[in-house]
Amino acid sequence: MVSTDRIAEPWGTRTPYGPGEPWPTRVDTFLDDGVSPGDVDRWVQSATLLHSNGDGLDIAVKDGRIVGVRGRAVDRVNHGRLGPKDLFGWQANASPDRLTRPLVRRDGRLVEATWDEAMGRVVGRTQSLLDEQGPSAIGFYTSGQLFLEEYYTLALVAHGGIGTNHVDGNTRLCTATAAEALKESFGCDGQPGSYTDVDHADAIALFGHNVAETQTVLWSRVLDRLAGPRPPQVLCVDPRATPVARAATVHLAPRPGTNVALMNGLLHEVIAHGWVDRAYVDAHAVGFDELERQVADYPPEVVARICDVAADDLRAAARLVGTAERLLSTVLQGFYQSHQATAAAVQVNNLHVVRGMLGRPGAGILQMNGQPTAENTRECGADGDLAGFRNWSNDAHVADLARVWNVDPADIPHYGPPTHLMQMMRYAEEGSVRMLWVQATNPAVSLPELARIRSVLSQERLFLVVQDAFLSETAQLADVVLPAATWGEKTGTFTNADRTVHLSEKAVDPPGEARPDLDIFVDFARRMDLQDKDGRPLVPWTGPEAAFEAWKECSRGRLCDYSGLSYAKLRGGSGIQWPCTDDAPDGTERLYADGAFWADPDRCESYGRDLVTGAPLEPTEYRALNPDGKAVLKAAEYLPPVEEPDEDFPLWLITGRTLYHFHTRTKTGRAPQLQDAAPDVWVELSATDASTYGLAEGDLAEVTTPRGRVEARVRVSGIRPGVAFLPFHYGYWDLGSAGPGAGSGAGSDGRPGEPPGRAANELTMTAWDPASKQPLFKTAAAAVRRLRGGDGSPSAAPTTTGSAPVAGDVPPTAGGVRALSDEDLSATTDGAR
Repeated sequence: MVSTDRIAEPWGTRTPYGPGEPWPTRVDTFLDDGVSPGDVDRWVQSATLLHSNGDGLDIAVKDGRIVGVRGRAVDRVNHGRLGPKDLFGWQANASPDRLTRPLVRRDGRLVEATWDEAMGRVVGRTQSLLDEQGPSAIGFYTSGQLFLEEYYTLALVAHGGIGTNHVDGNTRLCTATAAEALKESFGCDGQPGSYTDVDHADAIALFGHNVAETQTVLWSRVLDRLAGPRPPQVLCVDPRATPVARAATVHLAPRPGTNVALMNGLLHEVIAHGWVDRAYVDAHAVGFDELERQVADYPPEVVARICDVAADDLRAAARLVGTAERLLSTVLQGFYQSHQATAAAVQVNNLHVVRGMLGRPGAGILQMNGQPTAENTRECGADGDLAGFRNWSNDAHVADLARVWNVDPADIPHYGPPTHLMQMMRYAEEGSVRMLWVQATNPAVSLPELARIRSVLSQERLFLVVQDAFLSETAQLADVVLPAATWGEKTGTFTNADRTVHLSEKAVDPPGEARPDLDIFVDFARRMDLQDKDGRPLVPWTGPEAAFEAWKECSRGRLCDYSGLSYAKLRGGSGIQWPCTDDAPDGTERLYADGAFWADPDRCESYGRDLVTGAPLEPTEYRALNPDGKAVLKAAEYLPPVEEPDEDFPLWLITGRTLYHFHTRTKTGRAPQLQDAAPDVWVELSATDASTYGLAEGDLAEVTTPRGRVEARVRVSGIRPGVAFLPFHYGYWDLGSAGPGAGSGAGSDGRPGEPPGRAANELTMTAWDPASKQPLFKTAAAAVRRLRGGDGSPSAAPTTTGSAPVAGDVPPTAGGVRALSDEDLSATTDGAR
């Protein structure tokens, strides 16, 4: 059982260990009040859902309901540990406001309907649009929280059945840059490194990755290394004084939007000091001469002026990464959601290639994910790419996928790049996308420039279908709402950020008439009478295990090869890393151990893109550049952000997450411990900026950008001066609204029907990285002003914020959840949706 307060101490107790030693086991358990382990009827194998770490756990079931969770001691990822969202988030399953019946819009209102009526409307509109316009009228926008089997079925239905190129996942908001950076450098998506590299590294560099809040159990692993003998040095690149920054050997807090300049400065020093593995580069990489020429223009003094960091600190960071014998680097939203996202993430790959730090214990890269099944979204093709990491611009790959699906290659859309989400929204705005089917995500809160997004989703000419467990802000705007089963109520597999595949078994029945997403997709395919070229059902399976077996054949021979896995093999023990084949029956801990990359022109997933324009390279260009399939060292020039502070908007705005919430709080906001720890939005400012604008801790402030306004309580912290931070989780569902202009209640500006701005994305801009198409959530100009003081306000106390604590005395609150002092708190720059 959990013996410490895991809200106040989210990383639990330390179990120190040294380099090369196994990480000690610590089993975390949380059960409902009054339930003891002996009362549990059965424990059901699963893994964690509300982050990307993929911690193995068992679900406790009593009297047909979930009553708790327990970490799996045998699992390679967590060795029994669980984080706060793991321990408490499952309670949302039993929330009384779960969707239990389909809803359809009649006379402007959502009313309950039968499944036949709801699916009849979806199928009828799909068929009529196909007849009128063709596949380009229909778009699918999915999640990073479904199961592999569901994504693969969706990809088959959308690409092979409907024939639309308009398919994407909300992974576009959090890990599109991870995938693109890996394709640019190594020819294919797929993490080179492993979590076990923490056990061996003598240096760990975290680039825009506040792992303490985004992957709490992985941070526990790092903390245990730091508490043990011969701890690693740590580099943190983050504009905020996060828990990671406070533990770091070197902390660089650059000006937002300057990551490429910073990375070029580090590479300049590494090359200038001769910290380059020349033999590795000569044997396994192309592009070194161009990289060397580019970074020559970025000596420490130049980078110090661009990034506003001390030149000596930059030199110290370069020495840390340049002299390490075993360097592990991780990257997340501080890079991915910023200006020049792909270019910056690629420079981290470049650092590892020039240092020869790949494919051996302690030497690796983790271009991290933000969601539990983001890897599956990408590998199955539910992000718009072709299933199995196939190359949409390689006719042989398209033909091979057509063989697997038994369809004509011409039926699989590959006439151009897949339509990314932001372009899909533009098409919907213009009227060419006329049906959008959204699953397990909430774009009415998570997309940038929300006033525009609400307007797009509310159009009468757009037929909006939402498939979810709750009536989210997006579902409130829908024409049809399909009630979906969630984690613990269905069976399937999912793969974490270091390629570990877990099986999650059904523990309890879903409420009411809610159905697994797989069942909904299969039902749709049947009602649409989708067929393969021989007239048989296009989707021949009905259950998850059969879908998994079909996926295995689709992945066979590709980098993400699952052919050696099975449900039986995944039951009972640890998760297993792909590729898992007959030759590697126990999985593969690290990729590229032999310096052989998946970059050969005939098998690579992508030929790459221009990092400035985003234009795809032609096959002939790629063959000329990289005929032997080596790693590509792709240089990048620093370019200033598209929006910078000015006289009217003098601050940088960055958005992100807090440790206690996930996405738009549809689950964590319904878990009492998590919601009590972080009940409402706040704005974080430096002491310098708070003084400048006449603000004090707990004051109610208005934050504005050229796009909108948000009201938030002030927190004064160690964030760099000139930067304001807002967590993005907070929307309007708990206020009974879909957002300003779309719900009930009076807003602070006096207009009836509008709650005050609360969602951070009221403020963010419609702009994206040219290569990955990931929206920019961390480079906007903002202003802040005081609305009223905090005296007497129930939201004024520091306990209303929800950032991560550090060690120290934490006083209890009246409600029993321990409050966190200002010094104990730090929000994140990581904003995985």
